[in-house]
Amino acid sequence: MKRSFSFRPGPGALVVASTGLIAATYGLVRLAYGLVLPDVQRDLGLDAGAAGLVGTASSLVYVAAALVGLVLAHRRPRSLVTAAGATAGLGAAVMSLAADPGVFGVAAAVSSAGAGLASPALVRVVARNVRPGGVDRAQTTVNAGTGPGLVLAGLLALALLPDWRRAWLVVAVATALVTVAVLLLDRGDGTTPARARTTLPPPSWFAAHARVVVAALLLGTGSAAVWTYGRAALVEAGASTTVSVVAWVALGAGGLAVIGTSGWLTALGPGRAWGVSALAVAAASAALAAVPGSTPGALAACAVFGWGYTAATGALIAWTGRLDPDRAPAGTSLLFVLLVLGQAAGAALAGALVAGPGYAAALLVAGAVALAAAAVAGRGPGPAARTGRPRTVGAEHRTV
Repeated sequence: MKRSFSFRPGPGALVVASTGLIAATYGLVRLAYGLVLPDVQRDLGLDAGAAGLVGTASSLVYVAAALVGLVLAHRRPRSLVTAAGATAGLGAAVMSLAADPGVFGVAAAVSSAGAGLASPALVRVVARNVRPGGVDRAQTTVNAGTGPGLVLAGLLALALLPDWRRAWLVVAVATALVTVAVLLLDRGDGTTPARARTTLPPPSWFAAHARVVVAALLLGTGSAAVWTYGRAALVEAGASTTVSVVAWVALGAGGLAVIGTSGWLTALGPGRAWGVSALAVAAASAALAAVPGSTPGALAACAVFGWGYTAATGALIAWTGRLDPDRAPAGTSLLFVLLVLGQAAGAALAGALVAGPGYAAALLVAGAVALAAAAVAGRGPGPAARTGRPRTVGAEHRTV
């Protein structure tokens, strides 16, 4: 009997490509807006208030795309991957060519759709290509793409800034390449298992999640100032281009550090983990307001912020899984949508404060809102009992 041989790459290559797509759409496109903002403001005359509105529009576009992905991912994952690469890649390309702030702002907003579309699509793609026993690990690996993306964005900025146009062009090409790689490596048969179908939670879900919903909205609002104006605040305080960009790399490194503390966070339980991580976001925001001119202080604050924000998104995933395990995927998607809606409001608020009292006021107010997010959650559900059937939730969602 003859054996058939295949030289086609295995699922490991798809996982790498999928991780790259998350790194591109999140770390290199959606979250890199604040990284290049000072240089864009200088060249295009984009004022602080308008910059905040661009951040708001980007968040709203992300929300709309995430909702589309939530509905269509189980049926059209390849179409969503294509759309994710197209919106993120073309948006980055148009930003690199923009001659006025209006065109740049529209392109920045449209590019954020890529992240919202990529996350749910890659859940489906990974699940149908990886053996059941390895799906959770594969999803976790893909989920970690945001941190490396932030680090790569910082390294790219170190190499190319103040030439932000060339940086966006490189990002556009990289996004196109990883998108094509995912499409070529996907070997799914296109069938849709019944368990993959997504339905929106009933009203009782929202009643059970009332505190978590408020906490997600507040943390989104409180985190927007650093994501949008963090580097600009450092530049305003006199930090060099190198220091302000390395601070962005520290954000990504802090996010990666969550992997090393995951066991401790799990032992705390979702409620306490949320409180600790939201408190870290609050403290880091306040520290950036207090010591923006201190290089060690700024780098430490950015690393703590990256850790706190990433850990908080993980706590949201675990929390909804504890409250309603059967609806954990849809529940997590909705909580992430609420988190980004909070960011939309927070970006506009921060922009108004920067245009008025200044960066320090915007960061202090953001820190206060993040502190409220930590307080709203209260105790929450504690650590899971050591007996009973364990559940793994949230592998299908990305840091937003």
